[in-house]
Amino acid sequence: MKTVIFAAIAAAAAVSAPAFAQDAAPFTGPRAGVTLGYDNVGNEDGFAYGVTAGYDLALAPRVTAGVEVSLGDTTVGDSGLEVSRDLAASLRVGFVATPRVLAFGKVGYATTRFEAAGDGFAFEGVRFGGGLEFAATPNTYISAEYQRTEYEQNLGGRDAAMVGVGFRF
Repeated sequence: MKTVIFAAIAAAAAVSAPAFAQDAAPFTGPRAGVTLGYDNVGNEDGFAYGVTAGYDLALAPRVTAGVEVSLGDTTVGDSGLEVSRDLAASLRVGFVATPRVLAFGKVGYATTRFEAAGDGFAFEGVRFGGGLEFAATPNTYISAEYQRTEYEQNLGGRDAAMVGVGFRF
């Protein structure tokens, strides 16, 4: 009896896994891209740019989840305070709205380097946001997203509106 139950579970998984992959096909697997956009730190505006890499899996029909890491920089810097290197690692969950559009949300950890009077220090925080990803081709995507970072020690926050282009492998 156990063998029959295990065989039924294995058959159901084998039949449903391709359906998951088919619904979420252009939004699964490894990916890498470049981003650029508007950045606001401490009420000062600037231009942000960077690179991202991630991996997404189909969890259910039309639902994906994955991880993302990013490395970025910004032109934000006023009298004596420069904002530079930004590293982030996030979990991302998406919903396949149409066969070519993924709506996603993400939350994760971020650390940003600040420099003042020749000294550098890093602040950590929570990054969250969401956006849309458009599958231009099966291996190429265009994205737009909003990111908010809340830093430790009541430092304040950071807002960014980013667009990007990337490739899935």
